[in-house]
Amino acid sequence: MTQESGPAPAGRVAIVTGAARGIGAAVARRLAADGMAVAVLDLKEADGAGTVEAITSAGGRAIAVGADVSQADQVAAGVDKVVAELGPPAVLVNNAGVIRDNMLFKMTEDDWDTVLGVHLRGAFLMTRAAQKHMVDQRFGRIINLSSSSALGNRGQANYSTAKAGMQGLTKTLAIELGQFGITANAIAPGFIVTDMTAATAARIGMDFAEFQKAAATQIPVRRVGQPEDIAHLASFLASDGAGFISGQVIYAAGGPLC
Repeated sequence: MTQESGPAPAGRVAIVTGAARGIGAAVARRLAADGMAVAVLDLKEADGAGTVEAITSAGGRAIAVGADVSQADQVAAGVDKVVAELGPPAVLVNNAGVIRDNMLFKMTEDDWDTVLGVHLRGAFLMTRAAQKHMVDQRFGRIINLSSSSALGNRGQANYSTAKAGMQGLTKTLAIELGQFGITANAIAPGFIVTDMTAATAARIGMDFAEFQKAAATQIPVRRVGQPEDIAHLASFLASDGAGFISGQVIYAAGGPLC
């Protein structure tokens, strides 16, 4: 017997953090195309205007929400705004992230704290605020953005740690919340064309186009990923059809990773 409850997918509300650009924007647009009302959450409300415009011009429903996900009071206010203007969230995509790359001996405490704060503390605070609404609906989809860097990556001790932590958080959420009809899964992208990968190229002094070309030669499908590749997977994990998939980490990297 399958457990399906709550409103139809077209009536559900999704929150996507870090949705002003890149993967977050692509996921927000895709969930809106799936029929969800989407809260485009980013550090400043104005930052989300472009994503909101893309959604509404295509006939969807969206609002921009400004919040620093590492600050509990801003998270609480942001989720309250979503509930008031769109309704209780049934889908949460914890995508907000920053990088402060450096070799360990050069990495500062602020580099460490900022990255762990946005990624891990942010995901914790957002999930804690949103889950009570999912419990009430007896339906929820939590999707956390991890990374292939969780396996370890030179110059990213802070980022790798944060992304590995997202995987442990995901598995624990799946165990704790499954009884309420809530699933939790993580997507771990490989090389995706975003501002972050462009910043990595700049850090090592490499032209971004050449950086992508070099990366593609190491990927079995012989191309780098696009934000839409991750959005397609998020769409599935947010769907009714993914109700028996929980606690999983899916590497979307164009091939297997060792």
